[in-house]
Amino acid sequence: MNITYHVKWGKCALLILVLCLLVVSLACSSSSESEPVLKVGGIPDQDTERLARRYSIFSDYLEKELGVNVEYVPSANYAAVVTAFGQGELQLAFFGGLTGVQARQQNPGAVAIAQRENDATFHSKFIARADLDLESLEDVKEQAGEYTITFGSESSTSGHLMPRHFLVQTGIEPDEDFRTPPSYSGSHDNTWLLVESGSYDIGALNEEVWDRAVQEGKVDTGRVRDFYTTPDYFDYNWTAQGDLDEVYGDGFTSRVQSALFRLNPEEHGKILELFSTERFIETNNANYDAIEGVARELGMIK
Repeated sequence: MNITYHVKWGKCALLILVLCLLVVSLACSSSSESEPVLKVGGIPDQDTERLARRYSIFSDYLEKELGVNVEYVPSANYAAVVTAFGQGELQLAFFGGLTGVQARQQNPGAVAIAQRENDATFHSKFIARADLDLESLEDVKEQAGEYTITFGSESSTSGHLMPRHFLVQTGIEPDEDFRTPPSYSGSHDNTWLLVESGSYDIGALNEEVWDRAVQEGKVDTGRVRDFYTTPDYFDYNWTAQGDLDEVYGDGFTSRVQSALFRLNPEEHGKILELFSTERFIETNNANYDAIEGVARELGMIK
């Protein structure tokens, strides 16, 4: 009798324990699923391996600083990042000047919260096959019909928008005056590789990508060289969705901005090196009005 009682009690106790563990497990799972994830992205403007390293350690840093789950969401091309942000699939993104304008047009409440210190005076480089007699855009104008040109992505500020703008200012119509219509390489790294290989005579790309490739000995400067640096303009920026405070709590946008400002070479040298900067500083939407104006003039946005 006593043995039967103890067996039955033991089975009940085990059942109760299992039920308790199941309830706790479901509660934890439900809590985890309900916690919002901060999804971060950026335009794929260069080598994908470098971008993966950049955003992996940056996401770890941001997660620690903000106390929320942070996930990097890679994108296939510039347009995909803008679309993802426009559809609310990204909460924070590192855009170029033009893509930032496009993203904020789709999300009127979105705000540019930070830029690299060097983004206030950004430049593009024009490069050419080393054997060509080119020293200026005026030289290009005189000989454009003999040459081919490649830009980067169609949505790139430094690889297309601003180089096209400066060509037009010189009196060159890129779609008409070169030997063939312009090509679009998709990224800055591809641009210099295409000119180095002889596939195209001239290219336009991000100054920093070019300078780094030369410094690291990746470029055969006997085959391709830079011949013109554009005037400066505003470019890259971190843009945040307008509802971050509503989703993650009051003051969250300011916390994200502060976390960006706290990055410093002594503690976070690798992150900053991968972003090609010494520090991030404050910016605002108005800094990119000139970029928007150029894009409208060239018919790249409405």
